[in-house]
Amino acid sequence: MKPAPFAYERPRDLPAALAAMGSYDGVVKIIAGGQSLGPMLNLRLVQPDLIVDIAGLAELKHVERVGEDLVIGACVTHADIEDGRIADVTRGAMQRVAAGIAYRAVRNRGTIGGSLSHADPSADWVSALSALGATLTLRSASGARHVAMKDFIVGALESVLVPGEMIEAVRVPAMSASARWGYVKACRKTGEFAHAIGAVLIDPAAATARVVIGAVEAAPIVIDDAAEFFGGRIDGDFGRKFDPRVADKLLSNAGITDAADRHIHIAVLRKAIAEAAA
Repeated sequence: MKPAPFAYERPRDLPAALAAMGSYDGVVKIIAGGQSLGPMLNLRLVQPDLIVDIAGLAELKHVERVGEDLVIGACVTHADIEDGRIADVTRGAMQRVAAGIAYRAVRNRGTIGGSLSHADPSADWVSALSALGATLTLRSASGARHVAMKDFIVGALESVLVPGEMIEAVRVPAMSASARWGYVKACRKTGEFAHAIGAVLIDPAAATARVVIGAVEAAPIVIDDAAEFFGGRIDGDFGRKFDPRVADKLLSNAGITDAADRHIHIAVLRKAIAEAAA
């Protein structure tokens, strides 16, 4: 199939893009890499009245260090991160996540902001950035607001973005030297979206742990204080103290009634914890 007819604008800068989005009377979609929106247009799953092309906006490709944090423009591609063309404050965690997204052709064009805006619960950045404690800057013609990544997704393909608003940047805090990272996903074949995701950021020195269970057909399950997974205390022996019963109860309470589905998520989470402990 081919897309339904739509108007198209390619603004010269970010203010012009926001003005176009805010003033148009109809359904507006923005496009950058087009790796999610393109197929949906062709299948007519979305039929916007206007598409605003932001792929050429330099403001959205800017990357800078702000204190210990890294601020990444929404149009930075997965390949930019994978290849190390931007600074790394996560000790390689973001590079490893980026390298596992779909296929190289997709990573060359797909953008971090586009992936998050699509709000697919199975997408890598949705879970990974929640585990890393990232914050998003959302911009509209009326101004900016900041939203924690863990609060951005409200359901499958649903986010807190409102009409006329886009993701401008992602702010990622630096990972401490003592922190341990684990990220594992289950896919039926390479390049597919995940059927289960486990992401963990554990710092034994600070006695803190954040656990994310993703690809659950809803917003990821984010546990900021995950000590209960490890017997109530975070220390250097966390890899052997993981209690799968806690994860099983959490998944059951989240509405995942199929025992086999819960088993897959728990197995993936266990592997992510083992990766962090290694």
